[in-house]
Amino acid sequence: MYLGCLYLPLRYLHMELIMPEEAVAVQNHLLEAVDFSSYSENSATASQATFLTSPTKRALDITGAMFILALLLPLLVFVSLAIVISSRGGALFRQRRYGRNGTVFSIYKFRSMRAAADVAFLQAVRGDPRVTFVGRIIRKTSIDEIPQLLNVLRGEMSLVGPRPHPLELDDRYRPDILGYDIRFRAPPGMTGLAQVSGARGGTPTVEHMRRRIAFDARYVRDASLLLDLKILALTARELLFAFSDENAF
Repeated sequence: MYLGCLYLPLRYLHMELIMPEEAVAVQNHLLEAVDFSSYSENSATASQATFLTSPTKRALDITGAMFILALLLPLLVFVSLAIVISSRGGALFRQRRYGRNGTVFSIYKFRSMRAAADVAFLQAVRGDPRVTFVGRIIRKTSIDEIPQLLNVLRGEMSLVGPRPHPLELDDRYRPDILGYDIRFRAPPGMTGLAQVSGARGGTPTVEHMRRRIAFDARYVRDASLLLDLKILALTARELLFAFSDENAF
């Protein structure tokens, strides 16, 4: 059963491109099958728990982050200049997030909103007036997330893992979702199983967040090098079709 769960979310992602209604039905069935009560403190297998903090995962993070930074350096310079020229404020901004074991760290992002809008947290919505012209482009294409490679190099994040939420978002939903803290057993990631399985974007309701947490829990349970590589490959494919993703805004 557990081996099947390693592949099913990714397998049915491919089916969704061909038969969306059937794929969504199967995906919902898989989510309903998640038994959060079974995720005790020692529920992860030794190999899974070891991989999440292993030298292998760390080596993948460092190698991947340095390669992507070197490859995209010209783009990063261009985006930084575009942000500064087109709106008041700096190119980067930091926001506090919960990391592994609930430790708080500052995440780096390209600023996509007007500087005054960064003071208090309010989750972005479609057509959000706070988002700048450049911001809409970099948010749609996930370019605004690239500075998090610095967090990866600092050891605060991983290339793959549960996406870290703003503190206010975690604090809002934690009391209402059974097993929410399972996601904090893994280092937070730039991309994750939820993001490549259709659970990217806003979480305006408890059901939206519960669906995402189900995928996060499954990642923690099934973590492996193979799964990380599959998620990275699917993320690359998602980015190629970013402008057709309705959950990105």
